[in-house]
Amino acid sequence: MTSTVSLLQAQSYATDEVTAKLQQLLAPFGGMEGIVKPGDRVLLKPNLLTGARPTKECVTRPEIVYCVAELVKAAGGHPFMGDSPAFGSAHGVAEANGYLPWLEKAEVPVRELQGQRYATSASGEFAHLRLSKEAMNADVVINLPKVKSHVQLTLTLGVKNLFGCVPGKMKAWWHMEAGKDRDRFGTMLVETARAISPQLTIVDGIIGHEGNGPSGGEPRALGLLGASTDVFALDRALVEVLQGDPAAIPTVAQSQRLGLCPDLEDIDFPLQRPEILEIADWQFPAQLMPIDFGMPRVVKSTFKHLYIRFIKEPMAAYANR
Repeated sequence: MTSTVSLLQAQSYATDEVTAKLQQLLAPFGGMEGIVKPGDRVLLKPNLLTGARPTKECVTRPEIVYCVAELVKAAGGHPFMGDSPAFGSAHGVAEANGYLPWLEKAEVPVRELQGQRYATSASGEFAHLRLSKEAMNADVVINLPKVKSHVQLTLTLGVKNLFGCVPGKMKAWWHMEAGKDRDRFGTMLVETARAISPQLTIVDGIIGHEGNGPSGGEPRALGLLGASTDVFALDRALVEVLQGDPAAIPTVAQSQRLGLCPDLEDIDFPLQRPEILEIADWQFPAQLMPIDFGMPRVVKSTFKHLYIRFIKEPMAAYANR
């Protein structure tokens, strides 16, 4: 089955221009009305990594979230924004990055994705994932990643952004448990994305973040927006735009291995093709760092003990009731 990926040039975050571009971008999918039905509770999941570098384009721009929220409301949906940032709370990171006036204007509440956890029973290689109930109970998930380089995974795009639907301490656990193997960690991220199965992914590539991301690099004008109902296809298309090697990006390589990511020739591009938007000199990380942060064995052992005591054993007991 052919996947559709919309790509187009976009140079400005002015909301009238963003709205017009989004409408053009979503037209191949029947507009926002083709995704959101009246009464749907719609999670808007931006990349809210940190509030520490608000001028460095480390997060999805609030103008994107605002314009998407307005389109969701026009389609009859009820949007809310949620994330589980690596550093701090969703509300705190949103405030530091200038989100609050936009959210208040759009009447969009913020939900912390760090509360109750939903245990999945997926059929993939990671059968039991602990994901936010707020995310899993939403009628529609709209994934809103930022185009960024990443010192552990080379690039962070749509698949990696959904790791923010994993409650905070569980993210640290996965860095310890799966981080010893880059491919295994990539597989975990792919299975997380498959479990969440976002109905729509819209990527903010008007200004990206290159170099030693996800926060230690620098802004880079890319001038593009992308959208797809297939997050794996969209990531593959963006790798082509940035002239990266799919095999060097664990989320893309593992989605291909699992048969979830289509070949480039099997993707339909109704607007602009990747080669039209190609960036020849995008700066990838100078050197990759360990996914488990190179933490000492005693720290990893402590994480494992806490996981078994407070998460794995209670889950097993619940399943056996």
